Amino acid sequence: MSDDSDGSRGNDRVTEIYVNGLAEVSPDIPIEPGELEAAALEAMDETARGYVDGGAGSGKTAASNEAAFDRWRIEPEMLRGVESRDLSTEVFGTEFDVPVMCAPIGCQSILHDGAERASAEGAASEGVPLCLSTVSSTPLEEVSEVMGDVPAWFQLYWSPDSELTASFIDRAEQAGYEAIVVTVDTPIVGWRPQDLQQGYLPYLHGTGIANYTTDDVFRSYLDHDPEANTLSTAQTFLDLFGDASLTWDDLEWLHDQTDLPVVVKGILSQADARRAVEHGADGVVVSNHGGRQVDRSVAALEALPGVVDEIGDEAFIGFDSGIRSGADILAVLALGADLAFVGRPYVYGLTLDGAEGVATVLANLLADFDLSLGLSGYDDVTKLDREALVHESALQ
Repeated sequence: MSDDSDGSRGNDRVTEIYVNGLAEVSPDIPIEPGELEAAALEAMDETARGYVDGGAGSGKTAASNEAAFDRWRIEPEMLRGVESRDLSTEVFGTEFDVPVMCAPIGCQSILHDGAERASAEGAASEGVPLCLSTVSSTPLEEVSEVMGDVPAWFQLYWSPDSELTASFIDRAEQAGYEAIVVTVDTPIVGWRPQDLQQGYLPYLHGTGIANYTTDDVFRSYLDHDPEANTLSTAQTFLDLFGDASLTWDDLEWLHDQTDLPVVVKGILSQADARRAVEHGADGVVVSNHGGRQVDRSVAALEALPGVVDEIGDEAFIGFDSGIRSGADILAVLALGADLAFVGRPYVYGLTLDGAEGVATVLANLLADFDLSLGLSGYDDVTKLDREALVHESALQ
């Protein structure tokens, strides 16, 4: 784990890179976000590229997620005594070293043989918590073990089979996960042209179903070993994956299954944020699934301020969809989120160099964030508020 006890994570990272430069050692992983994305996508095969890079429909939601950040400007304040910065924050009674979490991304074995184990190793080395996807290529117990003392949450795709859903929750509890993040924006899978054009769904190839094939409830539906008939196993998975019949009333049942905090991921409106809290959620994640579900959806960052205004004093609020830089993280926290979920960037690192790639990308993001925080006049992430930002409409 990185040692940032002196509050200078950004300074230390910059110094490390420049000292390496004196020895004519250049960074193996691109630092600039666009170059990182381009290098990772080039390194992927066509099916993996479509799965990671693809969005719903014409891709307008994915594009709008990043464009929304451009409409907010940081307004730095000077001479604020920022020689030491505190990046730590508390979530559900647990102290996080940083206000950042690796977002749940499934099927990581299509990007690197190390898959989620490598992502966990890289994240843990930088003290970054991780949220594991239900559709991971690695069983949840193995990933939790790799995370060690660094917090891990479990993202849940709610099965139409309540016994299977309860089994996932129980396994997550037993493995030491500290929250259940139930995704509500994927009762059915969206229209994803890049995947459809290639006719590629990873689950049909036995990828991303490790938590299912290691589950006793799921295995009870099979009359064969999961590996003996991959297509039959995949079909059973598809039958037990999403439940489009769910309503808000069902959330209360889910909450009754666990003593862990329940966080609802996929919220884009004040009304849904209020419904989530009223039905027992301990928090929400403002997200449009990285633009992969509904084309022309509202950008996640556009939805964040309203959700914060609605439930910010009552519940945890996380954010994902569109974060690419440290300044993006600052904007998300200043707008009222408690935690910034980083998705595609860390799996770009995974693609390029496994656990080391994940660690490098996260180290760079956190250094960028730390420096942006100090240069904006803040020495503590908990002091960030909307006063740090100006919307472009106010500049016209």
